Amino acid sequence: MHLDFWHERWARNEIGFHEGTPNEQLQRHFHKLQLPANSWVFVPMCGKTNDIGWLLEQGYRVKGAELNEGAVLELFAHLGLTPTLTEHGNLKRYSAAAVDIYCGDIFALQRALLGHVDAVYDRAAIIALPDAMRQRYSQLIIDITQQAPQLLICYEFDKQKRQGPPFSVEHDELQTLYGGAYQFQRLERQILPSYLPDDVDATAVAWLLTASD
Repeated sequence: MHLDFWHERWARNEIGFHEGTPNEQLQRHFHKLQLPANSWVFVPMCGKTNDIGWLLEQGYRVKGAELNEGAVLELFAHLGLTPTLTEHGNLKRYSAAAVDIYCGDIFALQRALLGHVDAVYDRAAIIALPDAMRQRYSQLIIDITQQAPQLLICYEFDKQKRQGPPFSVEHDELQTLYGGAYQFQRLERQILPSYLPDDVDATAVAWLLTASD
């Protein structure tokens, strides 16, 4: 999947993945990561999600990665923050208060630039990537976050009715991608009738991933 695909989606405002309010499963389950205040939460492929504002309100700090610069600017405008801009090779970092967003191809983000994070919140990242890219993405997340625990929200649906994105990512695949680094706890299955285009039903599955010993 070429990067231009996502730039074109943003340009046409075809962003059905953007939720107008903080995600319900985030609000119900994020506390299970048991993070102290001021912990750094990494939100990959974050767009302009309202989830970041919710995390800030809970007393956390947020690092994010997003390809589309317009989305990053809209995020900060929505938060009422004026960011400073620094450039790091092929990435730009927008920073203000307790928010750092790295703008550009997430696969250009390295551990040394991201710095320490205490947890990962992935709602719309891994499910946005086709099969061939999910393996590469999962290894990137393990590496740059040094196996930080995750609240991971995936969607499951009939793949014959919809190819994606978003893509259906089920437990067996998650085990293949993350099983060598994490233990899994399924927190919730939430059925979403006619959630996807063409009235395709989906199930939102929230997972807690903790580092294997």
